[in-house]
Order: sequence, then structure tokens, then C-alpha cells
Amino acid sequence: MNQKQSLTASLIVVITGTFLATEFVFPDLQGQFALIHGGNYTNGFFSGVYTGDWYRLLTVALTHAGWLHLIFNMLALYSLGIPVEAFVGKFRFAIIFFGSLLAASATSLYFGPENIYAVGASGAIYGLFGALFAIGKKAGANYQNIAGILLINLLMTFTIPGIDWRAHVGGLIAGAVITYPLIFRRRT
Repeated sequence: MNQKQSLTASLIVVITGTFLATEFVFPDLQGQFALIHGGNYTNGFFSGVYTGDWYRLLTVALTHAGWLHLIFNMLALYSLGIPVEAFVGKFRFAIIFFGSLLAASATSLYFGPENIYAVGASGAIYGLFGALFAIGKKAGANYQNIAGILLINLLMTFTIPGIDWRAHVGGLIAGAVITYPLIFRRRT
């Protein structure tokens, strides 16, 4: 696959570009794009999705809580996205990525506490883990490697304070559920 023309590479450019814009040009943009769990947000944005800002279910992926968060998410997106996209194609990859993102955001909102500010693309990235499990041996995936990396990520998710484990679990499950029927429709 030509990585310059891949959707994965395009997503990395857009997400990184938005992060840079929020860091250096439009600092209020992160507050406008983040997922907000009800209540009042300190900068004056009220209730997020609950008051009609449905776009936040998607734009949360454009926001990150610092350079390390961005770098780790983009490395994970590259590592997981390239093989999944190569196997299922751009269109199905888009369905998996954005479907996982929406499911992760919805899970975070439904199960999350009030007045929490969530950022990052990791819910969609966990969806790519789920996709790799669904694709499995058909794509030459090594389940031991995937399980090991996923286990380390889940341990970090549940042991480091401030990580939205709800989004990660929602994205993981959605990625597998969305991918499974897509691989049976794939023409070989």
C-alpha cells in the first residue's frame, strides 16, 4: 500500500495538524472539539453533546492532552491502521475507524461521570485492535503479539489515573463487531 495515499496517513496528518493548531494558533479549539460529559465546562462551553454539540463525538479524536499523548496515539494509529487498511481497503477501514470512534465516544458519555473532559483518538485506535482480532489469521495476524500489546495497553488504561477506560473498551468491542461482518463481504 502506498502510505502517502492511505487513509491512515491522512488521519495522522489531520489529527497532528489539529493538535499543532490548538497548541500554537487556536488554543480554544481543543475546548470546542473535546468530549464533555455534562455540566458546565470551565471555559464557558456548556454540556457538549447533551446540548446539541454532536460533532464532539467525532472531533474528540482531533484533541490530545499533550505531546506524549499525541505521539503515542499516532504511533499506535500507524502501527495498527496500515495493516488493517491494507487488508480491508480504505472504505471499510473508514467504517471501522469512525464507527469505533463513535462507539467509544458514546460509551464514554453513557458510562462516564459528570463534568469530565475527554480527549484523544484512542477509542478509535482500540477499535483497530478489535479489527485485528476479527481479521485474525486471514491477514496473517499473530494473536500472541496482538494480545501482548493489547494487554499492556489495557493495563495502562486501568492503572494510570485520568485515562478514559470506557472509551477504550467501547472502541475495542465496536472494532471487532464492526469488522467481523465486513471481512465476510470482502472479495478475495
